[in-house]
Amino acid sequence: MTKTIDFEKTLNAEQCAAATAADGPVLVIAAAGTGKTRTLTHRVAYLVEQGIDAQRILLLTFTNKAANEMVQRATTLVGERVGGLWGGTFHHMANRILRRQATRIGYQQDYSILDADDSKRLVRACVDELKLKSKHFPKPEVLMGLFGMAASTERQVVDLAHQRFQYHDISAEDIARVHALFMRRKRELNAMDFDDLLTNALQLFREHADVAEMYQQRFQYVLVDEYQDTNVIQSEWVDTLAKGYRNILVVGDDFQSIYSWRGADFRNIMSFPVRYPDARIFKLETNYRSVPEVLAVANACIAGNPEQYQKTLHARREPYKRPVLAELRDGGDQARFVIDTVRNLRREGYAPKDIAVLYRAHFHALELQMELARQGMPFFITSGSRFFEQAHIKDVCTVLRLLGNASDQLSFLRLMELIPKVGKRTAEKIWTAMEGAFDARQADKRQQLVKGLPNSARETGEQIMDVFAAYYDGRIGNTPGAVIEEFVNVFYDEYAVKTYENYDRRMEDVNELVTFSTKFQSIHDFLSEMALLSNIDAEMDRSEAAFDDAIRLSTVHQAKGLEWQAVIIIWVVEGMFPSNRAIETPDGEAEERRLFYVATTRAKDELFICVPSTRRQRDGAMNYCTPSRFIEEIPPDLFRAAN
Repeated sequence: MTKTIDFEKTLNAEQCAAATAADGPVLVIAAAGTGKTRTLTHRVAYLVEQGIDAQRILLLTFTNKAANEMVQRATTLVGERVGGLWGGTFHHMANRILRRQATRIGYQQDYSILDADDSKRLVRACVDELKLKSKHFPKPEVLMGLFGMAASTERQVVDLAHQRFQYHDISAEDIARVHALFMRRKRELNAMDFDDLLTNALQLFREHADVAEMYQQRFQYVLVDEYQDTNVIQSEWVDTLAKGYRNILVVGDDFQSIYSWRGADFRNIMSFPVRYPDARIFKLETNYRSVPEVLAVANACIAGNPEQYQKTLHARREPYKRPVLAELRDGGDQARFVIDTVRNLRREGYAPKDIAVLYRAHFHALELQMELARQGMPFFITSGSRFFEQAHIKDVCTVLRLLGNASDQLSFLRLMELIPKVGKRTAEKIWTAMEGAFDARQADKRQQLVKGLPNSARETGEQIMDVFAAYYDGRIGNTPGAVIEEFVNVFYDEYAVKTYENYDRRMEDVNELVTFSTKFQSIHDFLSEMALLSNIDAEMDRSEAAFDDAIRLSTVHQAKGLEWQAVIIIWVVEGMFPSNRAIETPDGEAEERRLFYVATTRAKDELFICVPSTRRQRDGAMNYCTPSRFIEEIPPDLFRAAN
């Protein structure tokens, strides 16, 4: 076939070597900004140009968007010869195979696929059937998160439940019973959820060698994108499919493996040469995104991880400026530094949308969000809601709002509806009985509220009413933080662990709110500041122009795959980045270092790293911070000081 693409001209030497590699197992280690998608797309084009029927190529990705983009690029390169390519997500391809073979594992071919809402309703029905529904039992969303983690890691539900709820009065054995019934009911309904698509597709191959062999012969070439993010199920499934011809090419970056908390297994990419001893390894190290000064910091920070594929990013861009290491006094000083830096960047010609502030955890940005709002500087949060808009923050502030305003009907209804067995109608009925105000100073009013609750909810109602009583009789302090802490201790911690899949992260936010509140002398001062900032936020959000003209705020996890001209990383201190909770887990420090590497490599031109020296504690005292070990590992001459 006549060659139509000059691969040596359209690709650099590293990309060309990987895209045109000979048959056999191939591992492409594609460092940040080195043209991973371009290389994989050209690999598809190369195979087609070699006369390979596109129907015998399988391209696996993690998002439909990525698959569509690659197919479109390949079509641009070689035209309609790409037609027939099996390209899509793991779930999509598993479903495509199961539709043909479901009867082999006890399903009908017309099985239904449950969406998240369907699964939630079915889990709830299983809980009801087992008569486990109580104020102490987790909600369906939490159970589904556990079931999904068990599926993606091939761990037992009961073991994960013991680990998750070890400090709460929740039975891991009962959760395992729900899971067993849930799995049985799905079979009876001839239905699968998203996790089942992968596990059942693997079961099909494990139990039916003839089916596995049929697909092994069909797919002459197997290509996998973002291989560092695969879980154990996906890895074995891919290995099984590639067993026939062994023409497997996987692309990934071990430096960017940061999703172990959702089941991704770093060992998959590290063990590839062990499973394929004859594998050839190609490294893409030429970076087109960042200036060399940013890459020097990135290279230095990741060097601290011993278990990795050694590689060094090389810049194609001209030298520019060294990154700034800003040593700051505290969170307030940091917020002001960020704002001043943004203003300076704007004077230099950067658009607000080209500037991002990154952080390890959502609560790290609390002080910054408040200062941005005070200064009227528009910002857009790519990693979720603004701090005070989050459900759990609104929840724990309901008691404060009612202490500040007995006529706050919205807060009263929200508080009542947090109580198990209490719905909107019951909450409104109690409010009507209160005659338009809940004066919690009066014991008879608190008793009246409890009597208006269903019998099964009264114990919880009494616990919550005791928070108000403790405030008024002086058993707890009169600060906003003291009230929130008491509410969390007697009720909300138990509510959150059974309500939210990401319980740990939400409680981190609540704890930060308590710490932040120590700067306010009274509940009224705190509520006034909250109201002012919320109204400023609302004005910003109503302005479409302001939204377009806003800087970006994001967790590092949400920023992966994105890039900005200028990046500011905040709270790069021990305990925050890396986080204390993460480094206590096996391999946690290594993953935190990879996360910091991802943060630095989001920057194209300018990088600013903020290291405050103190942080406020719950008692109002200032705690001294130690610069992150990741900063300590980087040669000082790679930075410049803040002006």
